[in-house]
Amino acid sequence: MITLIIRWNIHPDKIQAYTAWAQSAVPRLLAAPGLSELRAYRPLIGDSQVVTVYEFASLEDWITWNTSADVRETTEARRAFTLNERSELWGASPTWPEPLRAEGETPST
Repeated sequence: MITLIIRWNIHPDKIQAYTAWAQSAVPRLLAAPGLSELRAYRPLIGDSQVVTVYEFASLEDWITWNTSADVRETTEARRAFTLNERSELWGASPTWPEPLRAEGETPST
């Protein structure tokens, strides 16, 4: 499993434009081959920060997704609305390569 975490701040003068842009951008990101799951997070208080978490079955899947034209174009377009972008690419822990769950918890669908 490969996880890509991207964080950014929405430019304070572009929050409405960003929100409109994101509605069309997310379907393009989801449609690009290789991606297993996308989660997006915002702080409970305030609205100018975003954290996105992308899951891929393998490094090859991430490469396929990351090099697709739609993903590259969407990434460049996002930068017109955002500041302070930071990306991290993570692989499984050698100690616990599989997900750990609390007793009685099942994976979400």
